[in-house]
Amino acid sequence: MTRPADEGFYMPAEWERHHRCWMAWPCREQTWNGTLSRAQMLYAEIAQAISQFEPVSMICPPAEVVDASLACGSGVEILPLALDDSWLRDTGPGFLLDGRGRAAGVQWQFNGWGGRLQPHAADAALAGSLLRHLNLPAFEAPLVLEGGAVLCDGEGTLITTEQCLLNPNRNPNLDRRQIEELLKDYLGVSTVIWLAEGYQDDETDGHADEIACFVRPGVVLALTTDDPGDGNFASFHDNLDRLQHARDAQGRELEVIPIRQPARRDQRGRRLTLSYTNLYIANDGVIIPGFHDPADSEAFRTLRRLFPGRAVVQIPVDDLVVGGGGIHCITLAQPAP
Repeated sequence: MTRPADEGFYMPAEWERHHRCWMAWPCREQTWNGTLSRAQMLYAEIAQAISQFEPVSMICPPAEVVDASLACGSGVEILPLALDDSWLRDTGPGFLLDGRGRAAGVQWQFNGWGGRLQPHAADAALAGSLLRHLNLPAFEAPLVLEGGAVLCDGEGTLITTEQCLLNPNRNPNLDRRQIEELLKDYLGVSTVIWLAEGYQDDETDGHADEIACFVRPGVVLALTTDDPGDGNFASFHDNLDRLQHARDAQGRELEVIPIRQPARRDQRGRRLTLSYTNLYIANDGVIIPGFHDPADSEAFRTLRRLFPGRAVVQIPVDDLVVGGGGIHCITLAQPAP
């Protein structure tokens, strides 16, 4: 079986030029605990913000095309496709390039975040449906994986967590070495940096995008806290230590930039994942979250410093995190060949 790396395909970095941003319309009532309409308005606001910098398309259940179109406005294209939920980073394809102008996509196996989401048949088929719509080659990977679980620098380095990828609810018959080989084969990477755990109570079992992001080659932003009594303290500091002692695929020591998490917020007895690394890097802008928290202004200053060539737009995402994710979770960049 031909694999993407055999043909020279790789996953590009998120700061590279995009052809388009893809999103998916919120449509599952149970996800939002009575706040679905507010989530829809926030998705539309985020889509409109991104559309200042690059084209945006919103995948939408056919029955909700009119509502989505009215909410998103004329600057956002609507594509009718079947959906179960609205976290396109996890259910969409992993877009690939090959350096010769060719594009393709990886279709991962999707099992509803370890069986948490039922039903999920439409979401499991979504990556293939989108790749067919785009007329792009699809590589079907024998690996249960969600896009938010991995971060790539476009130069051969990938960051992920043991908590997620080694979780028996994903790939119980694969060990670490086998999973690494599949990541290398399907994403064109050569170095995998393993962090241990993700954000406390993360419903995705520790997705990497909730705790870190690549800013540019060799530079990683990582969430942290100075409070020893915080449930994230031990794991965040372990992550910082692992990153600071790692080398990327180019042999570089990583520059690790800590960013302070917002104050804890709970919902129905579970901690919400409030993370400043859960952001979207657009062509000439960066869309970052705000939480009506004193740490918001510090995060804004840090990210404006880290992305000097891009406009930084901060959007309050209180109505998004109640569903279990952030801005990165609901966006998916299609790279420009």
